[in-house]
Amino acid sequence: MNKTLLLCAIAWGLLAGCADVRQAEYQRPDAPLKTNWTPREGAVSARATISPQWWQEFRDPFLDSLVTRAIAGNFDLKVLASRIEVANTQIDGARAGGLPSVDIGSGASLEKSTGQRFAKQFSFGTQVNWDLDIWGRVAKGVQAQTAEFQATEADWRAGYLTLVATVSTTYFQILQLDEQIAQQRGALQKNRQILGIFETMHSNGLAPQTQVLRQRAEIGRMTKDLIELQRIRSVSENALATLVGVPAGDFKVPAGSLLDRVQAPGVPMGLPLDLLTRRPDVVAAEYRVLEAYHLVGQAKLAQLPSVSINGRGGSSAFAIGDLLKSFTFGLLPSINLPAFNPAIKAQIKTSEAQAAVVQNDYRRTVIAAYEEVENALVNLEAHRQQQLQLQAQVEQLKLVASQTGVQLAAGMISQLDVFETERTLLAAQLALLAGHQQVLADTVTLYKALGGGWPAVEVTNARN
Repeated sequence: MNKTLLLCAIAWGLLAGCADVRQAEYQRPDAPLKTNWTPREGAVSARATISPQWWQEFRDPFLDSLVTRAIAGNFDLKVLASRIEVANTQIDGARAGGLPSVDIGSGASLEKSTGQRFAKQFSFGTQVNWDLDIWGRVAKGVQAQTAEFQATEADWRAGYLTLVATVSTTYFQILQLDEQIAQQRGALQKNRQILGIFETMHSNGLAPQTQVLRQRAEIGRMTKDLIELQRIRSVSENALATLVGVPAGDFKVPAGSLLDRVQAPGVPMGLPLDLLTRRPDVVAAEYRVLEAYHLVGQAKLAQLPSVSINGRGGSSAFAIGDLLKSFTFGLLPSINLPAFNPAIKAQIKTSEAQAAVVQNDYRRTVIAAYEEVENALVNLEAHRQQQLQLQAQVEQLKLVASQTGVQLAAGMISQLDVFETERTLLAAQLALLAGHQQVLADTVTLYKALGGGWPAVEVTNARN
């Protein structure tokens, strides 16, 4: 017996020495680094850059209430939260692999043969199985599942950030449409007045009929555009209802003015030094790299011998009353030596290949993050400059409109000239409104690209 144990120990040691189970310490995958950013006024801490409640910077209480309702009622966010709970329970499932299992059973044997007496036998027993986690293979699985749990938490944060950004931009679009609809109605009224003038001039022989027809066609086009604006507003309102978790059609946004209601906040004047540890999508991608790292380690540890202990105990008797009078116990320790198992080698290669996939996915996410930040900076700066030009254009056209009013009173120009000036001013005001909405949307995109005020996460701590 002692010789057998000695031989097993020697074989165990030789096999453990031949198996390559080494694994370097986890490190964040190498990814392209930014050498510089689009010029800003220096790099600052993220806390000084973005408020966690950044949407409140727009100074619109109704937007604040929309965000609150969306966070509480959005079903996409609820799905992400449910996945967190699933991942959390799976940690206990992974940990259970290193715990003993106990099975209890009872039974009866009833047998009758020709010419023999009726035979009865009753049994009761229990069995304990315990696979000892000597090498830490189960612990590696627990660490991998813990990393997946933390990745799902980061997924929720990313979904939260996307939800708030989408709610904000959709709300801004609805308010822009409200102003466009109001201005389109005003423009229609002006064009109907112009049509009346043309009809009067035509009846007096001062204008051709083609001019009247062209004006009627213009009114028809503007009426069609008004219907389209109203349609887009209704669709946008339905989309916002879905975002806040309310059936489409049961949620209404009161009409308002984007220029009057929503203020463009001061944009962040610097870029956070630790951008990649604050963006939830980047953090989630790195947690999945960490998960793959532990799964590779777990696959390698499967090459080592495993030790299990099986215990059995029970009783049997020909009568139920005698069932507990005697007991039988047994203990069977065993060592499993994976001398040749192609599946183990295949699993190692599969885990390593999957690790390469998530590492490249992490790098892709990082590159996309850089692009999103750079585009947000470029777009915001360009649209702010355009808005300044549009503002100047509107101010100049307002002066022209006021002067044409004086000229009309003096009889120097016709009412048609006044209407034409007002129509040009209206087009410039619509462009300025669209520019304001675009600056607001760019600001939201920049807040989102910079991580939306979430704190930095050190992924390497997930192993502790």
